[in-house]
Amino acid sequence: MTYWFRAHWDEEDIWFYFEVDDDGWVTRQIELRGPNNTPIAAASLVEWQEAKIAGRLRQYEATYGSTAEIPVQEWDGYDPQPLTSTEFETIWHRARHRLQSDG
Repeated sequence: MTYWFRAHWDEEDIWFYFEVDDDGWVTRQIELRGPNNTPIAAASLVEWQEAKIAGRLRQYEATYGSTAEIPVQEWDGYDPQPLTSTEFETIWHRARHRLQSDG
């Protein structure tokens, strides 16, 4: 079952939004920085893998970033706040639009 949550990293003032699969792998990840919640990443694991195979990984990461490289069960020191799929999708679309416009 897919689930969604967010967590804040105080040192850099970044909100991380995650979509996670049954095995704890991040399938999509959004990062918003600062008081204006400026998007700095909105990456999809499937898109990242496709870009890697196609030799476009550098371009993909320059525009969208990447997802976490280990399952959430292995993370320490984060305080997950549950989200609905609708909340995640709203933020996902806004972040992607902004990153595509900036790119």
